[in-house]
Amino acid sequence: MHTRSTMDKEMGDFSGIQKMVTRMRLWELPDRYVLEPTDCMASQFLSIDRSTGDLSYKSQLPDSNVPHAQIVFGLVGILRLVAGTYALVITSRQHLGMYKGHPIYRVKSMKVLPCNNNLHKATPEEKKEEAHFVHLLKTLQSTPGLYFSYDVDLTLNAERYQAVAMSEQPSLWKHADDRFLWNNQLMQELIAQKMEPYILPVIQGSFQTIESVAKGKPVKVSLIARRSMRRAGTRMWRRGADLEGNVANFVESEQILESQGYFASYTQLRGSIPVLWEQIVDLTYKPTIKTVNYENTPKAVERHFNDLQKRYGDVLAIDLINQEGSEGVLSVAFGEAMQKISNKHIRYLAFDFHRICGHIHFERLSALYDDIREDLSRQGYYLRDPSGKVLQEQKGVVRTNCIDCLDRTNVTQSLIGRKALEVQLERIGIFEPNNTIAQFEDLETKYKFLWADHGDDISIQYSGTGALKGDFVRFGQRTIRGLLQDGYNSAARYYLNNFRDGIKQDSIDLVAGHYQVTPGGPPALQLSLKDSFALPSALAAFMAGAYFTSISARQLGSDVYQYLYTLVLAGVTGGIAAVVRSQGRNLTDRPRLCKLE
Repeated sequence: MHTRSTMDKEMGDFSGIQKMVTRMRLWELPDRYVLEPTDCMASQFLSIDRSTGDLSYKSQLPDSNVPHAQIVFGLVGILRLVAGTYALVITSRQHLGMYKGHPIYRVKSMKVLPCNNNLHKATPEEKKEEAHFVHLLKTLQSTPGLYFSYDVDLTLNAERYQAVAMSEQPSLWKHADDRFLWNNQLMQELIAQKMEPYILPVIQGSFQTIESVAKGKPVKVSLIARRSMRRAGTRMWRRGADLEGNVANFVESEQILESQGYFASYTQLRGSIPVLWEQIVDLTYKPTIKTVNYENTPKAVERHFNDLQKRYGDVLAIDLINQEGSEGVLSVAFGEAMQKISNKHIRYLAFDFHRICGHIHFERLSALYDDIREDLSRQGYYLRDPSGKVLQEQKGVVRTNCIDCLDRTNVTQSLIGRKALEVQLERIGIFEPNNTIAQFEDLETKYKFLWADHGDDISIQYSGTGALKGDFVRFGQRTIRGLLQDGYNSAARYYLNNFRDGIKQDSIDLVAGHYQVTPGGPPALQLSLKDSFALPSALAAFMAGAYFTSISARQLGSDVYQYLYTLVLAGVTGGIAAVVRSQGRNLTDRPRLCKLE
């Protein structure tokens, strides 16, 4: 039984633990939280003061009969707000499989631990602002697609991981790619105080693994998505690029093959069209696509692709958007900007997906593959033999985009990934030159679902729903059920984009550090009753007008006054509808913390 001393001794080191803590008992005391590692013999324990949020090490635990002790699996980080500090801990996890010989977990649930015992000292304005920030924080508890490992760096693909594997840095975060660290901002206080065992890197994205057999040989394929936090956000509130060339919905997807001791990896990219553009929700089904700051577009495009070329080698940019219609303005802007880039290592290819493939003939993507076959062969893939010798490196990358980089993009990436896997299986001696994945039923079925689930995960994080066209990725053809599901997802996206994504965008900007809370500074939010009730009031007025108009219309007879009354009601209802339409942008749920760029 642990006993609690009258005075805890604060420690300046953490010699009792030499590796990352994987399981802890959380003690919730009136004045502090204590995290007790339970996976090793520890003599020092992390304490978080509930008044100041200060972190320290303690050498004594509370009495064992103290209530509210529960098991947690990681400290995601610390965030200081206007009048309090908040810790985010992982309360449940799911083991998904192994990566480089180490277990990978998905965050199933998280909990916000408030350290705001001094909140009563805050002014009414500070309390109001704090309450709004806490509401944003609590939305993070249900953030989808968070993954972590205690032993392996998930932010690096196999080739980059190989380069740092022999380094003397024992901590995962020290060589992590900060583009893909979901909790990079949240970890900073732990890093500053060198609390190494509690610094747990977390990524947002996807992780799936399948196992099958081909020609009697075991085949394991894993698929990892890493989402960038540099321009993170929701589908309509984060579009295109910023002036530094960072793009929305930028995702690195790595497909990994493991068989007979061989390890092969193939990396692809997706990301929003890297021009400066917006598509602000305004209650219409398809808001107008508009380029902004057009004179700086070439500069942003060049910065984006120069960064990719520096990181990945040769870049093949495949643009799948419509070259005419509402998307045409972006096709023109993107194409013109790419013509100004004088870099022989960057190739731009426009492929009008909808014109060529329509909505059902996705098999016509074979024409695209024929066009890029030589590029893919030059870029290659990463391959390591059973002895650990690197036989080949990937010398370039394919960057695919459509408008959202979700639906058309995932269909195309799944095709490219399939071709890469077939080449790798032939290289390690499992496939003959004429073999395809489709010839092996179990592998074919599992592989299709692998990419479909991958696409759904990325889509949910950006748009709020699963990917469209997922039935083709899963079954190789469009189905009635798939078309109906696409209709439902499209309607759900409309609702989420217009009425829910503003507050979601604010929560993302808060956790990513794009908005910095300044205690004692000017109010960040200008909240009013008008903002809260404008849309409900407008819709209620419209519905009331429509209801009374319909009642009046049913009572029409020979009375001229009834006709006039009905016309007046109809006119008022139409006027309300016109006002709602004209004020659409102001009636949607929009972000408040960061201005649109």
